[in-house]
Amino acid sequence: MLQRISQLVVVSAIAGLLVAALALPAVGGVGITARNIAAGFLDMPSNLETPPPPQRSTIYDAEGGVIAEIFDQNRELVPLEDVSPVMIDAILAIEDARFYEHGGLDVAGTLRAAVRTLGGNTQGASSITQQYVKNVQIEAATSQEELDAAREESIARKIRELRYAVALEKRMTKDEILEGYLNIAYFSDGAYGVESAAQHYFNIPASELELHQAATIAGLVRYPYLYNPRFFPEQTVERRNVVLDRMVASGAITEAEAEEAKKEPLEVDLDTPPNGCVPSDEPFFCDYVVQEIEKDERFGPNETERARWLRTAGLEIHTTLRPQVQEASQTAVDEWVPRENESRKVSAQVIIEPGSGQILGMAQGRNYGPDESKLGETSINFATDSDRGGSTGFQAGSTFKAITLAAALEEGLPFSTAFNSPTSVSVSGQRSCNGGTLATWTPSNAGDTAAGTTHNMVSGTKASSNTYFAQLQARVGICDVMKMAEKLGLQRADGTLFTENENSLANSSFTLGSEEVSPLRVANAYATFASGGMYCEPQAITMIEDKQAGSTIEIEPECERVLEEEVADGVAYLLSQTFNGGTASSLGIGRPAAGKTGTTDGSAAAWFAGFTPQMASAVFVADPRGPQQYPLRNVTIGDRYFSVVYGATISGRIWQESFRAAHEGLEVEQLPSAPGRFGSTSVPRAPSEPDDDPSPASDDGGVPDVVGLTEADAVAALEEAGYTANVSGTRLNSPEPEGAVAAVNPDPGTRLPEGATVNVFLSRGGGTAGAGTGEDDDGWFRVRPAHTPTTTRD
Repeated sequence: MLQRISQLVVVSAIAGLLVAALALPAVGGVGITARNIAAGFLDMPSNLETPPPPQRSTIYDAEGGVIAEIFDQNRELVPLEDVSPVMIDAILAIEDARFYEHGGLDVAGTLRAAVRTLGGNTQGASSITQQYVKNVQIEAATSQEELDAAREESIARKIRELRYAVALEKRMTKDEILEGYLNIAYFSDGAYGVESAAQHYFNIPASELELHQAATIAGLVRYPYLYNPRFFPEQTVERRNVVLDRMVASGAITEAEAEEAKKEPLEVDLDTPPNGCVPSDEPFFCDYVVQEIEKDERFGPNETERARWLRTAGLEIHTTLRPQVQEASQTAVDEWVPRENESRKVSAQVIIEPGSGQILGMAQGRNYGPDESKLGETSINFATDSDRGGSTGFQAGSTFKAITLAAALEEGLPFSTAFNSPTSVSVSGQRSCNGGTLATWTPSNAGDTAAGTTHNMVSGTKASSNTYFAQLQARVGICDVMKMAEKLGLQRADGTLFTENENSLANSSFTLGSEEVSPLRVANAYATFASGGMYCEPQAITMIEDKQAGSTIEIEPECERVLEEEVADGVAYLLSQTFNGGTASSLGIGRPAAGKTGTTDGSAAAWFAGFTPQMASAVFVADPRGPQQYPLRNVTIGDRYFSVVYGATISGRIWQESFRAAHEGLEVEQLPSAPGRFGSTSVPRAPSEPDDDPSPASDDGGVPDVVGLTEADAVAALEEAGYTANVSGTRLNSPEPEGAVAAVNPDPGTRLPEGATVNVFLSRGGGTAGAGTGEDDDGWFRVRPAHTPTTTRD
């Protein structure tokens, strides 16, 4: 201990002399003495914090694959033993040949600096310890004022650095200081630290650097811009050779070795790691993770500090993204809504795990980038809400009918709850959550539904009858339906709650999905049904390892029961029936599933939301320039022409294809059966006299297959079977001859009540089956009160 104290006193005395010499031209005849400076030197603060320098943070998927690296400085820390010995020799030779001999202050070098200063030349040499001190203070600066102080060319800064350097040599070993210096130093062209420099210039780790490579990197430190190999290769080679000569002078290598190394061409292999989400293969999920960290208060006191932490702390961020699910989702989205489609339509899908809220996939039909004017490029994540980098949402159509079912079942209404559901009904007396009475509302179905058509929850869900759900909403109470939506985690994509938004409170058509929401929220609501009533906050991050702090943040699912299990199971059962003669009949995936189509008024947006016990998802297609101004009608998306796009036409196909691929290798799990608590699941029968024969519409054959028949023959066959035929004016691309029947809705074989309407679509010929068909479409509705928000179609 006495020896260390004596060393400090000696060094401080020498420092006083040297600083006095350095200061002499500046202070003139003020009379500062070396003794006074030495005494003051000992009294200066000496406790310099030496945290790890800024490092790259890495985002990983659930299997450990790299999604993205994010950083302010391209740096990867390495221990000294993982640095090539010739690299150590090179940096010592050119920067501080007596590093292992002095106590933080290179007396000879500083004396030379003093002489130069007296001669009017302020350039001087610093020891590696002093350089390390300077870099630590620069990296630790949190304000421009602190940064300027760390970089200023002044005697005051030199004195501070000397004091910190002397103190640092007391508490750190030489190897620790050298390791810190090699990791913090800037080696030009965006490479911070020796490991990143080795990777950047030669695509090898620092441990494998050869003599000529090590000399090249060591020569960059003094003037990083002047010796940048990218721009000044000749100067770089000259500087490398100077380093080699210094290594000979220090005895690190022989002159022959130096000459051999000088013959090596520069041959840098510039490799800069991609930074941020733009170059990522999963850019929108990456952006969501970044938003989650920057907006979450548990990761820092303010957004600026959280952003700095993300980009400097060398975080290892482990996420929920499953590669198989993500690939399945992105492939399906790209197939149906190519990123650079001339129609400028966009699609997005989110896939969530029921019971945990983990986001397994997040795909979008756009390239990620800042130039919104460039075809197929956007920085808006249409999958999520506006506060997480998303949009203000899109109307979700009849996917919202599931919310009304949940509210009805929670209030004890049975499956048999029935209403006469003709083409149009008038609904009056609805009371908003603010206590006001809503104006009379007159929604409509597609086609001409017979006046005697009766639906219960089962048949009404299958047919997606707007007039049925309008009356069911009125029976339950629109405010209760809104509260159910919020209980399921739904809110407007602009961040406001339905029960607090003035426009939402005046919205008679809530059950028909005329609220702007994000796919993330819809998918998570459906995940709540799939999980038996357990709501979980959407989760993208499972763990963050903080290298700088040496700590790990575990992030557990945040779940709570919001529905009784039987209520959730009842909704799941009803939604599963859409695959059995309902609007999702053609969207099966070879295992039990439940789901709901949604198409807004005028085909402004088209949705599909559905789930299995393992995954829940929502998909939408629309035009971000304005769905009402640029509807999904008479549009070519990719190489497919669509006269009209419905919920099942594109969104349903994306859901179907992605779920088939995402579930490969997973065990087939069953959906819950219909809870007995809600009574019979039979569809209502049309009233008849006891002696009447059974209605043809109740026969096992159901809707007859009239595809390929002439219009007249098809209408006759449908009427003979007991149905009402509605021939659509929209003709479809179809392999059937022009004028023949291309498709019917509902599908052939569907059992419907007597008098139910079957929509008939004629062929325009020369098309491909399924492209632009009306199959699986929901009904139309129109909102007539003047105050009602933008209408939707389903």
